[in-house]
Amino acid sequence: MNTEVRIEIAAWLTRLGINSQPTDGLATSILICSCLLIAGIGYYIAHRFVVHGLNVIIRRSSVTWDDIFMRFNVLERLALLVPIAILDLLIPIVLTSHDLASMIIDRLLSSLLVFFILRAIYSALNAADEIADVNHINRRLPVKSFVQLTKLFLFFIGLIVVFAILADRSPIYFFSGLGVATGLVMLVFRDTILGFVAGIQLAANRMVSKGDWIQMDKYAADGAVEDVTLTTVKVRNWDNTITMIPAYALVSDAFKNWRGMSESGGRRIKRSVNIDVNSIQFLTDEERIRLGKVNYLKEYLPQIFNEINAANANVSDIDMKVNGRHLTNIGTFRAYLQEYLRRHDKIHKDMTLMVRQLAPTTEGLPIELYIFTNDIRWTYYEAIQADIFDHIFAVLPEFGLRAFQIPTGNDIRSIKQGAEQH
Repeated sequence: MNTEVRIEIAAWLTRLGINSQPTDGLATSILICSCLLIAGIGYYIAHRFVVHGLNVIIRRSSVTWDDIFMRFNVLERLALLVPIAILDLLIPIVLTSHDLASMIIDRLLSSLLVFFILRAIYSALNAADEIADVNHINRRLPVKSFVQLTKLFLFFIGLIVVFAILADRSPIYFFSGLGVATGLVMLVFRDTILGFVAGIQLAANRMVSKGDWIQMDKYAADGAVEDVTLTTVKVRNWDNTITMIPAYALVSDAFKNWRGMSESGGRRIKRSVNIDVNSIQFLTDEERIRLGKVNYLKEYLPQIFNEINAANANVSDIDMKVNGRHLTNIGTFRAYLQEYLRRHDKIHKDMTLMVRQLAPTTEGLPIELYIFTNDIRWTYYEAIQADIFDHIFAVLPEFGLRAFQIPTGNDIRSIKQGAEQH
């Protein structure tokens, strides 16, 4: 077939007044140009009709994953395989009488075909990673790590295949040599291998995923996970700095993951207000009557007062405060806080809600709030916490209580001035 075509081209050139032989360079050049033209037409058909038609269908479809494949030009890169495959098929036939040139071009085109195949697969893998990110699959599985590992594996496979094509040897010959280089591979790709193993452990145990808030003091990391790759975990700290943590460090070292808090829908407040112990006292009748008008104490005070009266019914010398039971301002304050928080619309009612008294210290008696807000967003959480303690400090005088505060320089000067005046 090749000889017949060459004879026809030589006869055509002769009719045009050009003296040509079927085996000379001019006929060969015309055949090569014809091959290039056929390859160009093949690419035009593949790109203009096949790729363009599929892109129109993709744009009209209701699903979104195919749009991502279109954005990553997967089809366009597949279309590039058509001209390369045509040239790889035709050029060796055209150059049958030029053995060396045929061999070199054939091997180069075959290597180029492998390169474009890998390029198309890489685009498909990038699109798959983007799809996993859009559908939040990356929160459950380290898809990017698997994508990167697949790319690395395909890179080595493609490299070996290219070497086999250029050397005209079987790829098995090169694969057999990998065993000798295993030690070198382990040394060079130590972090990659450790990262991959760590990625599997992180995924299997759901230890960390994209979007999680993690805290790892060893690496000064405190923020949201932005990316989980084959070797590193990228964390954007709350001050907008970036911390890169080796993936295997998350398996070998301790870190805190706040995902449980986010998924629970409640964020803990665990803070104390220190009460000056000198302000703690029994309630007088006048104070009890006045506090009985507080909405949050209207049920508590009559009930507890009746219990105290029943308990003190048989106690002699009840007018002595040390005898029997009596209401205290600190106990009433705790009951008030309990009811105040129970009715607060920003407090999670299905989680622990406790107002407790801790051991007294040199800084007073701590009254601790152990509660959960129903809004886990950081700014809203801080605002809720601040509003609650604003209220607590403001109502302390109503119970005859004072917050403990270490004397400042101004306090000491006031005491000194008072002493001098007397």
